[in-house]
Amino acid sequence: MGYACASSRASDGLEAPLVRVEAHLGGGLPSFGLVGLPETAVRESRDRVRGAIEAARFEFPKTRITVNLAPADLPKHGGRFDLPVALAILGASGQLDGRSLDGYEFLGELSLDGSLRPVRGVLPAAVAATRRGRRIVVPAENAAEAALPDGARALGAGHLLDVTAQLATGAALPEAAPAEREAPAAAGRLAEIHGHALPKRALVIAAAGGHNLLMSGPPGTGKTLLARALPGLLPPLSRPEALEVAALRSLTGRDRVAGLPGRPFRAPHHSASSVALVGGGAEVVPGEISLAHHGVLFLDELPEFSRHALETLREPLEAGEIVIARARFRVRYPAAFQLVAAM
Repeated sequence: MGYACASSRASDGLEAPLVRVEAHLGGGLPSFGLVGLPETAVRESRDRVRGAIEAARFEFPKTRITVNLAPADLPKHGGRFDLPVALAILGASGQLDGRSLDGYEFLGELSLDGSLRPVRGVLPAAVAATRRGRRIVVPAENAAEAALPDGARALGAGHLLDVTAQLATGAALPEAAPAEREAPAAAGRLAEIHGHALPKRALVIAAAGGHNLLMSGPPGTGKTLLARALPGLLPPLSRPEALEVAALRSLTGRDRVAGLPGRPFRAPHHSASSVALVGGGAEVVPGEISLAHHGVLFLDELPEFSRHALETLREPLEAGEIVIARARFRVRYPAAFQLVAAM
């Protein structure tokens, strides 16, 4: 019998609670059990892990394998646990020194050939690992993102063999360097807008006082152009604010976090549902109001939005956050944004 444990991180809003990935090899017919409240993508990791271990020329144990994702009452989502599951099995089978897993945290989805695929939500996990003084091993495409927190020790790997070499020698993977601050998104500038003295004055006052705006006028009069100029009037984000904005983007997984972002500007279409605005879904992700945190949320053609979608904005406008409650868990996302609407 053998036992080994690798550390990883789950996703719970902007928090990344620690998950201990325990592997135990026992007697009995060959089987591979995965416990600890895994959802479908996590349960499917059994086949990915088997293929990756064999592709890396390790021996997959032909015995009873039990992998426990502790704590058992915390829901586990996505393919982020593939890498720590594979390493824990290699440690339990004696093909890897189980003690070498100490001091590291691992995130990454494995391909059947053993290569590592990027996962979402790496930045909150990197922040939590840095607070505990641990190194974090992530896919190479997530390495710059994981290096953003001050004092982070992030290692980017492209293959399972790269990680096992790091654990065996301690010097196979170089520490990732944080990327520079992202270039601001293309938007209008107030100096480029001719005329409109009164709306421009209103924008300056709104930027100074953090007020919300409603612009009314016929199509083509420049309402959208004026709204896009508002983020440029706001002061640059502080580093903690930029990290918070980047972490929310990381949780969606829809765009790669290349560096510290500027003030966000979100303009959802009027057909957006209430879930798209406030967040949620089968696997809860931030909505448009959270992606506009510390920035501007622009709702064009305001009367075309559904009444239910608009009513859901009441609480975050007052509280600066949104709490999404489900039967088994509650997730909190920040949502301190300036609302600009046009009609």
